[in-house]
Amino acid sequence: MTNATETPQYVTVKQFTEKHPAFSIGGLRSAIFWKRNELEKAHAVTQLGRRVLIDEPVFLAFVQSGGLRSVRGAA
Repeated sequence: MTNATETPQYVTVKQFTEKHPAFSIGGLRSAIFWKRNELEKAHAVTQLGRRVLIDEPVFLAFVQSGGLRSVRGAA
């Protein structure tokens, strides 16, 4: 989704929700919990210790492409 030579723009879950109020903290944490494997493969999220970091432009591209259309596997 992004060029590997670009520097990731990591933010925490709290920072992301402050910048993008359409996403609630609980909703975002739930989406990350249920879609962690897909988000990690897309390089949209990474983990540093216990902290989850979101690569903002990659995550937003993932959402825009429909990656979070179905979060818990429901149709």
